Amino acid sequence: MAERSTPAAAAGSRRSGQGLLGIYLNDHLAGATGGVELARRAARAHRGPAAASLKQLAAEIAQDRVVLLEFMAALGVPVRGYKIYAAWMGEKAARLKLNGRLLARSPLSSLVELEALRLGVEGKAAGWRTLRVLAGTDERLAPARLDELITSARRQADLLEELRVRAASQVTGTDGAAGDVSHTG
Repeated sequence: MAERSTPAAAAGSRRSGQGLLGIYLNDHLAGATGGVELARRAARAHRGPAAASLKQLAAEIAQDRVVLLEFMAALGVPVRGYKIYAAWMGEKAARLKLNGRLLARSPLSSLVELEALRLGVEGKAAGWRTLRVLAGTDERLAPARLDELITSARRQADLLEELRVRAASQVTGTDGAAGDVSHTG
């Protein structure tokens, strides 16, 4: 026997979906919080054109985080501060990783940071794409703005991949020149 949808069941389903969306968006907000911190640290650790590119990227990631907060407010999704704090602490703890050097920064640090940033940007793009699907049925979201954010994330991922490849060459010894990805001690 097929179950019939009742108004109460439909309302419960919407609340459940809203709760899941809230968890999802708060997870993305936590990731953005850690991403901003990581991008700022990476920018401080580099010199030359890579530093300028990473500084701009950090500013863009910070702005994307603000946009996410705006979307969450528009959707009525409360911010879960404990997730933000956990992400912030996680980024700080990640600095303690072993990198082959005790007191100085290693080229491996740059490679790992750039890979983490790239993964974060890919995750952010997936989040924008998810909201873009929702924008098809929810007028509180701006489809054109989400399209811009998706395009921006693609550009950011391409930049990070270029920097990551250079850092990988430095780590593997396949490129004798440090190039843009040189790091500070």
